[in-house]
Amino acid sequence: MDMPLAVDLARIQFAFTISFHIVFPAFSIGLASYLAVLEALWLATGRQVYLDTFQYWLKIFAVAFGMGVVSGIVMSYEFGTNWSVFADKTGPILGPLMGYEVLSAFFLEAGFLGVMLFGLEKVGKRLHFMATLLVAAGTFFSAFWILSVNSWMQTPTGYGINAAGQFVPEDWWAIVFNPSFPYRLVHMVLAAYLTTALVVGAVGAWHLLRDSGNKGARVMFSMAMWMAAIVAPVQIVAGDMHGLNTLEHQPAKVAAMEGHFETQRGAPLILFGLPDMVAEETRYALEIPKLGSLILTHDPDGEVKGLKAWPPEDRPNSTIIFWSFRIMVGLGFLMVGLGFWSLWLRYRKRLYEPGWVHRAAILMGPSGFVAVLAGWITTEMGRQPYTVYGLLRTVDSASPLDAPAVAISLAVFAVVYFFVFGAGVFYLLRLMSHEPTSREGGLPETEPVRAAGMGQAGAVKPAAKEDRQ
Repeated sequence: MDMPLAVDLARIQFAFTISFHIVFPAFSIGLASYLAVLEALWLATGRQVYLDTFQYWLKIFAVAFGMGVVSGIVMSYEFGTNWSVFADKTGPILGPLMGYEVLSAFFLEAGFLGVMLFGLEKVGKRLHFMATLLVAAGTFFSAFWILSVNSWMQTPTGYGINAAGQFVPEDWWAIVFNPSFPYRLVHMVLAAYLTTALVVGAVGAWHLLRDSGNKGARVMFSMAMWMAAIVAPVQIVAGDMHGLNTLEHQPAKVAAMEGHFETQRGAPLILFGLPDMVAEETRYALEIPKLGSLILTHDPDGEVKGLKAWPPEDRPNSTIIFWSFRIMVGLGFLMVGLGFWSLWLRYRKRLYEPGWVHRAAILMGPSGFVAVLAGWITTEMGRQPYTVYGLLRTVDSASPLDAPAVAISLAVFAVVYFFVFGAGVFYLLRLMSHEPTSREGGLPETEPVRAAGMGQAGAVKPAAKEDRQ
């Protein structure tokens, strides 16, 4: 694709900043829901270990949430500095959607985060639990609106174009619930839950290898493995449905993902290879005959379009997308394997015995973040050469840019981000390395119950068979 150097640098800068940003919302969306579940379990059972685990992850959530907010602010400025034409042409549609995200999601998160972090002894357990639920709901609404915005850019509907060349709303229902939005929302939310589960599982496994009797670590590892065993297979089904939707609305993206250049019936599934955009072929392809058509069309002889069906200037870069897609899918199957492995050990009552499953869980800890990044690379690179698919080209969306200025700002971003967010990640890892202990929040065991007004009759009783999860 023959794009000016300044536009390519602006794309790299936005990709760099959003890559740092997306990992924190993906973590905080899942972690907020996990905290709500932990607090609900504590309220339902009265077991101190659930409160301790809640307090343990609450500190980590606060840091991750703050880093997500800070890293997201920069991108708003980039729309004005690097992508002013895009902002002008899509503003009548994307502006209100982003405003809804602030009004519905950020207000909930900002309004109740303080109560969630500091209010347990002050407002009582019921109001505190409501605050936790509202923060979790806020993170979900944030994902809802952001994915609606991005999905509209992938599958634009419900719009008109005015005399100034701007996209204007004609049907807000069609805009918000555009054809790809439901599939992408489900896929991303499940990815956030899996990402959080793998981090929680890795932390629990790390501490179980040091003390297999640690109650907090047992709760973390058990709940994380349940999530992996249940949600990872569901995510594969959701991903397949999302892929079929993409095939319907963005077939060029699917052709690039699969590494197909020729349109053919009974297309093979290319497991590995090296797509060559210049030679228009995938070199050294390792194929399974007809499986590509079976997966994509559910017919072994179904027709699958190749990239040659589109002019060279309209083709996404298969060299990158081919591998980012396989990284995402490969990690997804490893997650399924880890979940099923844990089920087998749970059945044999050996889930907490230090062993290879715990080492595997530690290695898989960052895999959710890698899969999320690989998925977003596939999605965004697959939309090229458009910002609004089929309607507004990327090269026509940029501000009048000076390549040296963009290069300097990119270098500054790289230095600052690696320093600031590197320090933040280091601090998060320090918090996670801290061994889970009783009374993480510094509260005596019955204090939260008394604060709720239950009195002595509501005092917590030790649960029978405490170690059974």
